[in-house]
Amino acid sequence: MEKTLNVVIARNEESFSFLYQEAIDAFGKVTFFDPEKEVPDLDDADLLYLPGGYPEKHLDALVKAEATRRSIKDFAERGGRIIAECGGMMYLCESIVTDEGEYPMCGVLPYKITARQADRKLSLGYRRFMLDGKEYRGHEFHYTQFLGETPPSVTQVYNAKGESVATPVFQYKNVLASYTHLYLTAE
Repeated sequence: MEKTLNVVIARNEESFSFLYQEAIDAFGKVTFFDPEKEVPDLDDADLLYLPGGYPEKHLDALVKAEATRRSIKDFAERGGRIIAECGGMMYLCESIVTDEGEYPMCGVLPYKITARQADRKLSLGYRRFMLDGKEYRGHEFHYTQFLGETPPSVTQVYNAKGESVATPVFQYKNVLASYTHLYLTAE
């Protein structure tokens, strides 16, 4: 008999809002927390899921929730499994830079994200990639970018036409992170 996964999911009306019922159904036992207000209980978590959203619109609240950011970084450093998509991936980075300043995030990934008006660029489309013998599919929709050069990817990402795209996928310990919103199903 397969073990039921204990999954902790970040959920907020805007900063972590791109959460689809199919993804929730793909997991076993699910517990939600609001990263702007709550420190997640990760002691028995099999997976931390950080979906997309607009963390760049809630930076003050996310910065004030320092215990939450520290808890997530500690979980990643201990080898905890994390899936982070788009806004979730941004949240795992070192910081997010806006026209108002630079805001520290979790610091799991050593990258900075720019949400400055001058740097806005639409990235949109279906995505797929292979990793560890498994195919992942999803979509990408964001205006933020990496500050400076786009970091190297652990695998090549393709669009719906099979063309290479510059969207990186990151693996750090047991963390899988990308701008791609994955299609997670209970298949």
